[in-house]
Amino acid sequence: MLKLQNVQAGYGNILAIKDVSLEVNEGEIITLIGANGAGKSTTLMTICGIVSCRAGSITFLDQEIHKKGPDEIVRKGICQVPEGRHIFPLLTVKENLDMGAFLRKDQQEIQKDMDYVFSLFPILAERKNQDGGTLSGGEQQMLAMSRALMARPKLLLLDEPSMGLAPLIIKQIFEIIRKINEENNATIFLVEQNANQALHIADRGYVMENGRITLSGTAEELLANDDIQKAYLGI
Repeated sequence: MLKLQNVQAGYGNILAIKDVSLEVNEGEIITLIGANGAGKSTTLMTICGIVSCRAGSITFLDQEIHKKGPDEIVRKGICQVPEGRHIFPLLTVKENLDMGAFLRKDQQEIQKDMDYVFSLFPILAERKNQDGGTLSGGEQQMLAMSRALMARPKLLLLDEPSMGLAPLIIKQIFEIIRKINEENNATIFLVEQNANQALHIADRGYVMENGRITLSGTAEELLANDDIQKAYLGI
């Protein structure tokens, strides 16, 4: 579904990612793990067209997208939940969800999807008329994920969904990610510092260090890898 081949990207004179190659197949949960500053978020922003791809290629559903703008990439079915959530704080929960469906015209299906995200996150249904900025951090993460689902993405990109959240909320968020994948055959590319949580729900994973992919394999293989255990799992 998604393929990066020898991708380079960065900021100014600095290359943040170097010769990155990876694949995401339909229906998979793929995770990209690594330390803070490794280049994980830059990888997602390059896929979305927010950061320019300086070399290499990015294809999505067999079409090159690395020269297209963010709006075109969204229309092709890629939707990102950014690090730090970035909901619309002055809009209500429902208005935030409506913004997620901005490009859609199928009103009946939009209502079905809104009912679905409310079933995933009942607290959002209770607070649908409350301004997004008044929600807790965990509730804002739920809203950001729900807003992305309202676009009915073919590929959902999640950037550090556990950041700054309490352990109980993190557990709930990851359970929902797995549920979304299983119930909808949703394809998810998850960038996450919490390697333990990410690898326990992922099918496959990639490890990024200093802007390069240094290791890849099934989630089980990475969880059993001695280097991964020492560097990321605290074992």
